[in-house]
Amino acid sequence: AGPRSGPFRAGELALAEVPRKNNWTLKVLCRLAAEAVLSSPGGLLPHRDIIGQLPGQMLRTSAGKRLLLRRPSLDEYVLLMPRGATIAYPKDVSALLMMMDIHPGDIVLETGSGSGAMSLFLSRAVGPKGRVLSYEIREDHHNLAKKNYRHWRSAWEIGHTDEWPDNVEFILKDISTAAADLKSVTLDAVVLDMLNPQCALPVVHPSLKQGGVCAVYLANITQVIDLLARIRSCKLPFLCERIIEVTHRSWSVLPA
Repeated sequence: AGPRSGPFRAGELALAEVPRKNNWTLKVLCRLAAEAVLSSPGGLLPHRDIIGQLPGQMLRTSAGKRLLLRRPSLDEYVLLMPRGATIAYPKDVSALLMMMDIHPGDIVLETGSGSGAMSLFLSRAVGPKGRVLSYEIREDHHNLAKKNYRHWRSAWEIGHTDEWPDNVEFILKDISTAAADLKSVTLDAVVLDMLNPQCALPVVHPSLKQGGVCAVYLANITQVIDLLARIRSCKLPFLCERIIEVTHRSWSVLPA
């Protein structure tokens, strides 16, 4: 379901786009409240001047600068939400979701909740009939991921005609000690975003369905080599299908 056709409401998220030099735009995210004020390099704009306005309009700040106000997309939210750990970027998340071939109704496990970016994308992919198990070893990251997830869900319900599914279970636990928890679970896919994913593989593979996909998000090729070495030495039943780097190139098109 899409966004409501009506104006902004208190409690939902708004994204302000501030024009800058050289065709560059600064994006500022805020949650609308009647007494709050949006602060930007272009000046101040009271939230009460935004509430009741239709998304897509240009409003002027106290300094006379024009701001474009609209509802944020999920990828914009995860890029602007508070972070405790480096997030999985939307371009990488998109590739991971395609590699895992996630469907509505799937049960997916992730390790490394981080700031909750991957959790949100997985939540949308599996839908209201699916389930996401998100393990995190650090309490500060665990709490922040839950907060960012709740923040998005509550704002979504105000600005959209449907509810965002409450389908993510955030678990504060080291995945290497979770074998007993997973005995009765059949996983359609697994995504590992952690420093030593090789520690998680022996735990998750008994619960991963035959032919299921385990996607691993790593920062450098050295970590990939260590992971493959562990799979070989432990004779784990995994086949390495693809190792890819996702690149993203932005273009600026201006009049000559």
